[in-house]
This record gives sequence, C-alpha cells and structure tokens, in this order.
Amino acid sequence: MATAESGEGRMAGRVAFTYPAFVLYEVSKFFTVVAMEMQSVAVGWQIYDITHSALALGYVGLAQFLPGILLFLVSGHAADRFDRRKLLMLCYAGFGVCSALLLLVSLGHFKSVGPIYGVLVLLGVVRSLNGPVSRALLPQLVAEEHFQNAVAWHSTIFQVGTILGPSLGGLIYALFRGPSSVYAIAFACYFLAIACTLRIHFKAKAREREPINLKTVLAGIAYIWKQKIVFGSITLDLFAVLLGGAVALLPVYAREILHTGPWGLGILRSAPGVGAGAMAILLAYRPLRGRVGATMLWCVTAFGIFTIVFGISRNLIVSLLALVLVGASDMVSVVIRVTLVQLATPDQMRGRVNAVDMIFIGASNELGQFESGLAAHWFGTVPSVIIGGIGTLMVTALWAWWFPALRRADNFTGDAEAVLEAEVERDVAN
Repeated sequence: MATAESGEGRMAGRVAFTYPAFVLYEVSKFFTVVAMEMQSVAVGWQIYDITHSALALGYVGLAQFLPGILLFLVSGHAADRFDRRKLLMLCYAGFGVCSALLLLVSLGHFKSVGPIYGVLVLLGVVRSLNGPVSRALLPQLVAEEHFQNAVAWHSTIFQVGTILGPSLGGLIYALFRGPSSVYAIAFACYFLAIACTLRIHFKAKAREREPINLKTVLAGIAYIWKQKIVFGSITLDLFAVLLGGAVALLPVYAREILHTGPWGLGILRSAPGVGAGAMAILLAYRPLRGRVGATMLWCVTAFGIFTIVFGISRNLIVSLLALVLVGASDMVSVVIRVTLVQLATPDQMRGRVNAVDMIFIGASNELGQFESGLAAHWFGTVPSVIIGGIGTLMVTALWAWWFPALRRADNFTGDAEAVLEAEVERDVAN
C-alpha cells in the first residue's frame, strides 16, 4: 500500500509530462534558454574584454530592455490576436538571426562594441514579442488543475538551461579562444527549437477578436492595476531584483575580485540556476499549499541577504554558495507570481497581461543590469552589490506593509484565489 501511494505521489509530481504538447514546448524552451545563456556569457566577456568597463556591461541590459518598453503594448495585443504557436516559431527564427549577426560581428574582429549593441537592440525587439507569446501559450498546454505542476517543471527546465548554458558558453569561449563558436552553436539551438515547436499540437480555445483601440490595448495594464495581489507580487519582484541583481557584474567579479577566467564566469552564471532548479523540483513534488504570500516575502528577504553575502565574499566557493541560495530563494517567488498571474487572467487577455508582466521582469533583469553597471561605476563594484542587497530588504519590508492582501494570502486555491475572484466579479459588475 505504501509503495503504491509513493508511486502515485511520484506520478502526481510529474503529471505535466503526460501532455505531449507540454513536453515539446519544454524541449524547445530548453534549447532556447541554453542558446541565450551561452550567448550572454560570450557577449559579456567580449564586451568587457574590449572596454574593461562595468558601465559598458550595464548598457548590455539597457539595449535589450528599451525595445520592450516601446513595443510591449503591441506584442501583448499580437499574442492575444494571432496564432501563438506560429508567433513563437517566428520569435525563435528572430533569435537565430541575432546569433548569426553576432557571429558575423565576431568574425569581423571589430574593435568597437557599437555593432554588438546594435544586435542586442534587435534581440530586445524579438524578446519583447517572445515573452508574452511564450507565457500565454503555456496555460493552453495542460489542464488548469495541473498548471502549478507545469510551472514548477517549466521553471526547473529553464534553470537547467541557465546552468548548462553559461557553463557551456564559458567553456567553449575558453577552448576556442573567442565567441564565434558560441554564437554558431546558439544559432543551431534556435533551429532545433523551431523544429520542436512545429510539432506542437493542442486544442486551442476560441478567443474573441476584440477591436484594436486604446482601451483593448491598455487592458492588460488596467487588469493588473485592479488585482492588488497580482500587482503587489510582480512589483515586489521588480524592485527586489532591480536592486539586488548582481549578474551583470559577474564578469568584473570573475576577473578582478575572484581572479578566474571565462570558465569561472560560466560557473558563476550557472550557480543561481543550480539553486533555482533544485527548488523548482522540490516545489513540483511538494507544492505550496499554505501561507504563500508570507512565504514569498520571506524568500525575497533571503534573496537580499544572500546577495549581500555574495557582495562581500572574496572566496570562489563562498560566492558560488551564495549565488546558489540567491537562485533558490528567488525561485519560490517566481512560482508564486507566475501561478497567480496566469490562473487569475482570462485566456483572451493573457497576452496583454503577460506583456505588462514581462516589462516588470525586463525592468528587474535588463534594466537591473544597467542599474548595477551604473552603481558600480559610481560607487565601485562591491559597494554597489551590498547597497543593492540592502535595498532589497527595505523594499520587502515596505511591500509587506503596503500590500496586506499579499502578506495574508494563504494558498492558490483558497484565500488568494477567493480575493482575486471577488475583484474580478466586482470589475464585471462595474
């Protein structure tokens, strides 16, 4: 009896993989993430090798973030209006073009970083569409009762890619003494992603074709503003990672503080993914069932603390351990935020809502890279990371006070969902 029950528990933990469309989606996403992470390591090392400037690394994030700010309303509406699977293949093709252009720039031996930034802007354009399309497609691939399990495994596979990608990127960069091979392999990965996505088949729900006007385009912003639990969770992630993100400065830490090479940078870039992947697997088998709001706040607090530990460390092992714990604590808030946002949003609005959410994520990641580079330019690398970690702790305390509904949210199927349903009903009545 105990063996049968344990077998059922293991099967329940992997229920998302009983959906063939989900499996193909995740395989394509894995190839994409590996390619992006390999490419990020190569771009970061190449730019720092040319400029020796932390601020130049900050511009890497800014170049990719600005297109998203300009295009998120258009991309979100496109994700709700057109075939999401075809749009996703178009995005993967666009990523492949960017890798090919980076390869040409590398082979041209340019001494200026201008052409690289130009490609990164194009990469930002593609990402502005890929984010809302990819995230809006995921809930269509599994039943709603299995969606949290799908999110946990999706996050796990994403983190496996973030572990493998930087390590491969750094190793290949070091072995071939340059970024060209990294960009070529990234291009091949995007081709494989397109091939997998082409085989995805699922029964799509009919979506009402809304007229294109200012109200429908801005509907995602209006929806998130009214759902206070959702608004609180995504803005908490925004400001916490914006202030506490140290990833942009890892080339500086690897070279100047920890005294290692491209291989060391790849391992450092992989470390948060190790922690996040392990936590995501744990959440797949032991899903969150109570006090999800308080859990999210405590884990963001831990994110800030471990960021400070990384900032003051001069030992490679201690730095790696701190980054592993940064990734593990961040993963909890990711699963809570994604599950809340996706399950609370009607399918016909998911593209627009996810487009707004992706702006918050982009602001925390890409704009966070710029903020980190600028702060390091002003205050120095180590002080900027420590100040950012302290800022994360302050933001968490403020959000716990400003968003009591988020702090009191108990679980996805109970209190939090009831609050969201009540808010939706109130909006419909108005």
